[in-house]
Amino acid sequence: MPTFETTARFEKDWADLDPADRTRFRKAVRHFIADLERGAFRPGLRVKRVQGTAGVFEMTFARDGRATWQYGDEVEQGQPHIMWRRIGTHDVFTDSPGA
Repeated sequence: MPTFETTARFEKDWADLDPADRTRFRKAVRHFIADLERGAFRPGLRVKRVQGTAGVFEMTFARDGRATWQYGDEVEQGQPHIMWRRIGTHDVFTDSPGA
């Protein structure tokens, strides 16, 4: 199973999310983990690299819900490690360099 960590900024963003978006994110993460394990992301998550960055990706979890992340160093051998960076609306791309 993949391991993960969150940035302080993600934690602040998370505290600002409404309960419905938190639920949507948790559901999307279940799909995200399954996709990581099979080696391909389903189209509905719309996983793609954030423009202008090296190694930062975004995932869609709601109509206007985005989360940014990057791969980190493995914590458990053979398992991907995900660093969640930001979460919120599309604005997470405009108010912080490198998302």
